[in-house]
Amino acid sequence: MAIPFPNISPEIFSFDIGSMHFAVRWYAMGYIVGIAIGWAIIRAAIKRPWLWAGDRAGMTLEQLESLVTWMVVGIIVGGRLGFVLFYQPAYYLANPLDIPKVWQGGMSFHGGFLGVVVGVILFARRHGLVLGTTSDLLAIATPPALGLVRTANFINAELWGRPTDAPWGVIFPGEAAQACATLAGPCARHPSQLYEAGLEGIVLSLILLTLAFRFLWLKRPWMLTGVFLAGYGVSRFIVEFYRQADPQFITADNPMGHVIRLGEAGLTMGQVLSTPMIVVGIALLLWAARRPAAPTAMAAT
Repeated sequence: MAIPFPNISPEIFSFDIGSMHFAVRWYAMGYIVGIAIGWAIIRAAIKRPWLWAGDRAGMTLEQLESLVTWMVVGIIVGGRLGFVLFYQPAYYLANPLDIPKVWQGGMSFHGGFLGVVVGVILFARRHGLVLGTTSDLLAIATPPALGLVRTANFINAELWGRPTDAPWGVIFPGEAAQACATLAGPCARHPSQLYEAGLEGIVLSLILLTLAFRFLWLKRPWMLTGVFLAGYGVSRFIVEFYRQADPQFITADNPMGHVIRLGEAGLTMGQVLSTPMIVVGIALLLWAARRPAAPTAMAAT
């Protein structure tokens, strides 16, 4: 009853110039299209002043163009450093020249998130913007990119889930994906990448856009940021029960790859990193809900 993995190339198209091979991959395209959709969402919010406290948008269209650059830098630098520090510190300590080689793969959402946080703080201070308002704009703009990148993970047949006998299990290719000692025949696994794409991308995006454009939550700085943090954290925490742990955490006596163990139960690295997001998100939401709506810094042009 398992589903064969669809034969989709990780490369959208490729070409050669001399001895050099260039390829446009679905993974990179997920980031590019996701950022473009995020830009469009923020632009739509800026052009609707009635969504904001005092009927004035908290950012100009010119500032939006600069913000995109800060976002891209934060995602790349933070995502790469997060992967290095959270998942393979020993390897990169021994091979520091491999750290900049992002084209070899290895990005962490939590690291990318921290990179964007730093970028947003610096950007808001430089332009004299309300930090909570700027953060809320990024909160409503981020989920589409998450959904697209997770879909690209599926196309790349990476970050697959734990073995399952569910009828929607997918037979991912590769020796590692088929290394299911307890099963005979092809090993089907949870398509956990698609679980994440649905929860982090579609569901979270619909919630945030509804709150922003229908219920006018942009008038209350930090509330949408709180929803995003808690929503992503809960989504990732749930999916981690179905997602295969990273191989460096799996041992003979720890087949589930828990980094915090409580007998047979425990928490994966993804759950450990998501827990503070849930706590901070809920606390931020409750704190922001008790504050009066504050006027934004400037009008859009």
